[in-house]
Amino acid sequence: MYTATTREITVRVEPQYLAEQSDPAADQYFWLYTISIENGGSETVQLLNRHWIITNALGHVEEVRGPGVVGEQPVLSPGESFQYTSGCPLKTPSGVMVGSYEMTATDGANFDIDIPAFSLDSPFQPRQLN
Repeated sequence: MYTATTREITVRVEPQYLAEQSDPAADQYFWLYTISIENGGSETVQLLNRHWIITNALGHVEEVRGPGVVGEQPVLSPGESFQYTSGCPLKTPSGVMVGSYEMTATDGANFDIDIPAFSLDSPFQPRQLN
C-alpha cells in the first residue's frame, strides 16, 4: 500500500495486476488500483479534478486530467472517507503512476493534494523500482 498525506487528507493506493485482462503476447498489461481518500482535517472538502502522470517501463509519459473520479466529485466532511477503484492499461509489463487531486474547502479556497507514486508490476518482468 502507498500513502501520502497533504493538509490532513490522506490518500492510500493499492494496485493489483489483472492477468485475465492482460495479453503479454500483444504487449497489453492491465492493472486495477483502489484509492481511499480520508479527511483527517477539521473542514469539509470536495474533490474537483484529478491529474495523473503515467510512465511506462520505456519512459513514455501520459498525462490524464479531468473532473472528479469515476464520475463523482465526492464531498468529505471531517472524519469521512471515499474509496473507488479504477484501471490503467500499459504496453509494457511495468510502470509507475503519480498524481494529484484538486480540492476545494468550504471557504472556497482550492488546493492540491498528493497521490503517492505507486509501482505497476506484472509477473512477466522481474520486479524493479520505478
